[in-house]
Amino acid sequence: DRDTDKKRIEELLEENMVLEIAQKQSMNESAHLGWELEQLAKSTDLADSEKSFVFELNECASSRILKLEKDNQSLQNTIQELRDASLTSRESSLKFVELEKENQQLSKKIEKLQNQIEKEKQSNQDLETLSEELIKDKEQLQVVMETLKADKDRQIKDLRQENDHL
Repeated sequence: DRDTDKKRIEELLEENMVLEIAQKQSMNESAHLGWELEQLAKSTDLADSEKSFVFELNECASSRILKLEKDNQSLQNTIQELRDASLTSRESSLKFVELEKENQQLSKKIEKLQNQIEKEKQSNQDLETLSEELIKDKEQLQVVMETLKADKDRQIKDLRQENDHL
């Protein structure tokens, strides 16, 4: 029993040490995340202007998509009305042929509008992706700049110490 208790105590001590190491790593990560948060807070002004640009682009694309969808719905209603009218007016085959031609034209317009909607959506997605990439690039450049600044400060300090020593 004592041997098993000793083994269990040793296992618990090892587990405790592992947990302490994990806690220290977590605290280091928290400190690093805090630093990153400060860096992001500094860059918020630029990011806000980029976000407003993306927001304006999204609004423009969304309003255009809504307009195209309304036109599409209107044309579909017209097509349905034409179909209903063609069913009730079988007496005049000439009128029916004309309505079918108009129906085909409207169907082509609907297809074009749907293609335009898809293009607008793709364009919107491309702009969002580009904006996200630009934000990531900016953040990476800021990290590089901070690193270079720290290196420069360290070099200046070393040169001053060497100068004082000389």
